[in-house]
Amino acid sequence: MLQLAPTNFNFPPPSLRCRAVAISDNPRLPLSRIGLNADSSSQPVHAVADMLPPSRAMASTVTPPDHSGRQNIPVSATSHPDNPIPEEPRVIAPQEKSAQEPNGSGDSQSSLSTQSVNGFSESDSESPETPVTEPQSDDAIDELESKRERRASTVLISENSDDVQRILGDISNGGTQLVEKVCCGGGCCLLQPLPETGPSSNARPIEPPNNEAYKSLNLKLGPLTLDSELTNIVPLPEKTVSFSPVPAELVDTKLGPPDHPPKFVQPHAPYEVFRAPLHHARELTKPGAEKRTYHFDVDVTDYPPESGNVDFVVGGAIGVCPMNNEEMVDSIFDRLGIPKSIRDKKVTLHTTGGRWPTIWGEDKPRELITTRRELLKWCSDIQSYPPTKQLFRLMAEYATDPSEKKILLYLCSAQGQGAFCDLRTGAHLTLEQLLYAFPSTQPPLDHLLSVLNALMPRFYSLSQDPTISYTVRGGERRRLIEFAVTVHETKDWKRGTRTGVGSGFLQRLAHKVMAAESQGIDPQTLDLHVPMFRGLMANPLAREYASDGPMLLIGAGVGIAPFRGFVQRRLRSANCANKVWVIQGIRDSLLDELYHGEWGVHEDKVKKVVQSRRGESRYVQEEVRHQADLVWFVINALDGRIFVCGSSKGMGEGVEAALVDVAMAKGNLNREEAEAFWARKKEAGQYIAETW
Repeated sequence: MLQLAPTNFNFPPPSLRCRAVAISDNPRLPLSRIGLNADSSSQPVHAVADMLPPSRAMASTVTPPDHSGRQNIPVSATSHPDNPIPEEPRVIAPQEKSAQEPNGSGDSQSSLSTQSVNGFSESDSESPETPVTEPQSDDAIDELESKRERRASTVLISENSDDVQRILGDISNGGTQLVEKVCCGGGCCLLQPLPETGPSSNARPIEPPNNEAYKSLNLKLGPLTLDSELTNIVPLPEKTVSFSPVPAELVDTKLGPPDHPPKFVQPHAPYEVFRAPLHHARELTKPGAEKRTYHFDVDVTDYPPESGNVDFVVGGAIGVCPMNNEEMVDSIFDRLGIPKSIRDKKVTLHTTGGRWPTIWGEDKPRELITTRRELLKWCSDIQSYPPTKQLFRLMAEYATDPSEKKILLYLCSAQGQGAFCDLRTGAHLTLEQLLYAFPSTQPPLDHLLSVLNALMPRFYSLSQDPTISYTVRGGERRRLIEFAVTVHETKDWKRGTRTGVGSGFLQRLAHKVMAAESQGIDPQTLDLHVPMFRGLMANPLAREYASDGPMLLIGAGVGIAPFRGFVQRRLRSANCANKVWVIQGIRDSLLDELYHGEWGVHEDKVKKVVQSRRGESRYVQEEVRHQADLVWFVINALDGRIFVCGSSKGMGEGVEAALVDVAMAKGNLNREEAEAFWARKKEAGQYIAETW
């Protein structure tokens, strides 16, 4: 299969990497068109750069000032401001060696030690074997592990074995960046500070709750006392939900299976959520990866037909309706004092209006037969959103401890605006944590459901061409779709860390599959299902995909997954004579490169593998700048398209800034003109960014 990971000829393994991959689907392209020097087809192109060390993880996403936008943009004979018609690069951005690495890639890569600044080393038509790494002591390995660096490389691959050229190297994550604290939009300017109380004051002091959940909130109460006057306290939220006994004639109403949302949850009414059998799941990342990513194969053979002949398409996305962690749900029931005997008992749910709990149903009053557990497990988000003043006001209404009531009222008053903003802009708190932090409050479940956000579907891009993935079971051909999920984790006061709702739900399914396999049990006997629906088949990635014209695909982390389908479809197109380049960002090619060898090209067709190094660090956006010739050629070619997929924070913003720099350097534009250039390309469907 096609390898997107760089071959690591010398160790230690690099940490955060990025690399560009070019895939030619014209089997008769001359070597000069697929990354080899036109004058010496047997000479490999050196195009790999060392990456930023983790300590510099934030530096690469800073947008340079206007006067420096053209820095670090290579000048070449095929693409420069004086060349009005960009040409395809004859080589993929050859790079100079670092002065700190006189032996090129190091002693362990002796076959490449003859590299020079602009020269090429000799290579035969067969892929060189990875040299044997010398044994390392434990101390040496620990030292090397501590010095892992980010790396970048550029790879060009032809489907035809006679034309194949791969330039492998090390990869970086696309500018992963910590989310900075920003204003919550809750009206910080309305802050009215509390008056200071002197030592002789008779004001009664606050006695904050003494528990770990409260301490982890890190609230700053200032001079708050039980006698402090609070103003602009938000009103008690309206109660829009209520329960009543089930009418006698509806007592026998059957509810759905416990591992599937209730029938009234309809993300795309009138169609219900499809209970898709989970065919298989596996982890794509290796132990030790900073983030874990899982691959899922889901059986959609029996997916019900829909109007308009809608089908799964390359670049499309499915919606998954996850359920909340059941341990957390039961913990909330415990804090609310709801007996176990009634948690699963049928009740009639009454709503005064709105769409909840149907997700995207009509805005109207409802009467539904359900259970308290269904509503809390499938319909209410208990951890994804920052807390609201309405929630604190409701908790204050039912708090019996005077200090707890005062603190909760403070958080929804003008005087507590600063503390409220701190809670809003920090890591999102769970409902469970707030109920444990203020143990004297037990709001009624129906009133609590009135202020919680709806639990929304999570969307995941298809990571394959949905027309080619299938399995055979019992002599029957079963259609599969594939997608990948990276597990999101954040700190948790009780469990150390907690996962996101959707990623955690799917991770638990994957663990069940993998645990069964480790015990020699066929996972098919577990009867596991994924509650999903055919989601965004007209999202930007799917809508703008086309089988003609050159493409540059830029993704980091799990953002690379939909591009696997792009490559698979392009390689199957006999009429397509254009190429596809992939710039992939990952943290460590040995631990978390996604879909290594699973891109649709057999590894035995790869005949040339060459790696060089350079002592300069790279993130995805830096590699975009380094591949300026390639970027400028693709975006100015007939039907050329550039796709970007990944996190908007860091990678997305960094790549967009890099593209502006490329336009400034290669198009001889100022910053305003360069930004307008990409805006026009976006309107024309040539620059497509799908970020989150």
